[in-house]
Amino acid sequence: MAISFCFTPSSNPSLSPPLSKLDPDRSFAFSFSSSSSSSPAAFPHLRLTLSPSPTLRHHQKFLTSFAIPNDAVLAGGDDDDGNNNKNKNSGGNGGNNGGEHGGEHGNAGDKNRKEAMMVLAEAGRLLENLPKDLRAAIESGRVPGSVVVRFLELEKSGLFRWLMQFGGFKERLLADDLFLAKVGIECGVGIFTKTAAEYERRRENFFNELEIVFADVVMAIIADFMLVYLPAPTVSLRPPLATSAGAIAKFFHNCPDNAFQVALAGTSYSFLQRLGAVLRNGTKLFAVGTASSLVGTAVTNALINARKAVDKSSEVEVENVPILSTSAAYGVYMAISSNLRYQVLAGVIEQRFLEPLLHKHKLMLSAICFAVRTGNTFLGSLLWVDYARWIGIQKA
Repeated sequence: MAISFCFTPSSNPSLSPPLSKLDPDRSFAFSFSSSSSSSPAAFPHLRLTLSPSPTLRHHQKFLTSFAIPNDAVLAGGDDDDGNNNKNKNSGGNGGNNGGEHGGEHGNAGDKNRKEAMMVLAEAGRLLENLPKDLRAAIESGRVPGSVVVRFLELEKSGLFRWLMQFGGFKERLLADDLFLAKVGIECGVGIFTKTAAEYERRRENFFNELEIVFADVVMAIIADFMLVYLPAPTVSLRPPLATSAGAIAKFFHNCPDNAFQVALAGTSYSFLQRLGAVLRNGTKLFAVGTASSLVGTAVTNALINARKAVDKSSEVEVENVPILSTSAAYGVYMAISSNLRYQVLAGVIEQRFLEPLLHKHKLMLSAICFAVRTGNTFLGSLLWVDYARWIGIQKA
């Protein structure tokens, strides 16, 4: 194969098409000619022109694999608009930097970092003054400028500024500025809805089984907070795990907190990772449900025994609540029923439907979230009573 370089005067600029418009399937030779009017910045006395080379035609098939694509940009050069392209393809276009998806994520990371730095510059804030985890996320391009805007807005409130000292609250508040309101809604309506559901199922036996009702309400209130907290969508600020971490730990570390949450720019979750979010939260909610039930049933049995000691003439004999079986059953219920309902509520109904529609009407959005969460809480109470009677830990 022969490649010819010639230095000849060029009087026709049309023979020098821009490099970005080369035909990738066309064999070519390079010709440098002196022309001061259109010379590239890197070679002030030379101009790159293209001319067909008959000597290379029989090597066209071989050269095609090395042809420059139409959208190629040389590092340090200028594009058709005269813009510097030194870092334009910093994420890669495939190949050595992780393939096409690696390039897309790299470009998205650069865009996120530039947006975040512009927001900080406009706000007169320095990157060094931000919390360590948020600063690291900005430097690595994992959060867009909209997250930084929300952080600066939340920081104006003393309550939110205090809550964002805790990593878990910070990640959830940055993903949803109504997170705290939803916690208040869930816990505020918990007592009323749980009690109403218990009365709906028990009717005339409601007061005779008041201790059991109390246990159910106590378990619900303890668990309500975690039911909002754990499945809530987050902006992940967690640092990457050490290279020595096991494969299982790395897998669950990269799973989202909500299986249905919207991924930020430059981030994506596979189907298995979203499935892992359901499994991980289910495990946590099993522990929460079991622990809260242990507390609730222990308090209930203490009240029953105290009532027996005070009112020995009572005609109604109330039995103690089985602690271990009730606690294990409530843990399973939380891991399956509550986990799935709250994942769908937070990740699908609220984040994907209500918030895009009503993001400019916070009051209306809060009211609808209140109604939806109240109905979900009441439904959960009905399902728990039916489930407890079905497995035999409560009498029908």
